[in-house]
Amino acid sequence: MRIIVADCSALYSGRLNASLPLAKRVLLIKADNSLLIFSELGSYKPLNWMAAPCTIKEGEPPEPDDDPETSTPEKVFTVYADKSSDVLEVTLQKIYSDQTFDLGQDPGLVKDGVEEHLQHYLAEQIERIGEGAKLVRREYPTPIGPVDIMATDAKGEHVAIEIKRHGNIDGVEQLTRYCELLNRDPLLAPVHGIFAAQTIAPQARVLAEDRGLRCLLLDYEEMKGTEDNSLRLF
Repeated sequence: MRIIVADCSALYSGRLNASLPLAKRVLLIKADNSLLIFSELGSYKPLNWMAAPCTIKEGEPPEPDDDPETSTPEKVFTVYADKSSDVLEVTLQKIYSDQTFDLGQDPGLVKDGVEEHLQHYLAEQIERIGEGAKLVRREYPTPIGPVDIMATDAKGEHVAIEIKRHGNIDGVEQLTRYCELLNRDPLLAPVHGIFAAQTIAPQARVLAEDRGLRCLLLDYEEMKGTEDNSLRLF
């Protein structure tokens, strides 16, 4: 990773045109030649960038004109997109720092509380969907993709459970398609549906209930055993 702090300007041309006036910024140049330009303020996104696959060329600045007041830039980076005509040209007027670091192999982001973890805990604690419930299997296969959990209720009827971290209308539509398909199988029907999530949007809740689906709020910390065992089923 190469990190440069410099007074720089930038010009992006191609499918869109954009420019950055001269200001002090941070440039990140990654091993794949991606170049990203950051400012002090703003969100985590760069002000401008060229992502891989791309080719980067580090060139000498143009000759100054006859005006002695005109300062010569110290460096120019030109980055060419490999799959389009897009070009990012960054002119470094003054460089304050230019350092390269070997970051080594990154193990990746470890997320806690993702859908896979919610599925794991709910499968182990399947009676959260109702007393007498039993797990059939996780990732129950269907022709349009696997249902997160298939279970049976106290009556022995099948229950398809779709799990999301944040439940929205798309998740309800997904569960609806699963239930419609599974109910065509006489060996499974009737198949009920439960939409389970850590949070459920009001519109998604209304749609789910209108289609006869139950909504289950999942408390991840509670499911890990760090809080009480109360059940919230709405």
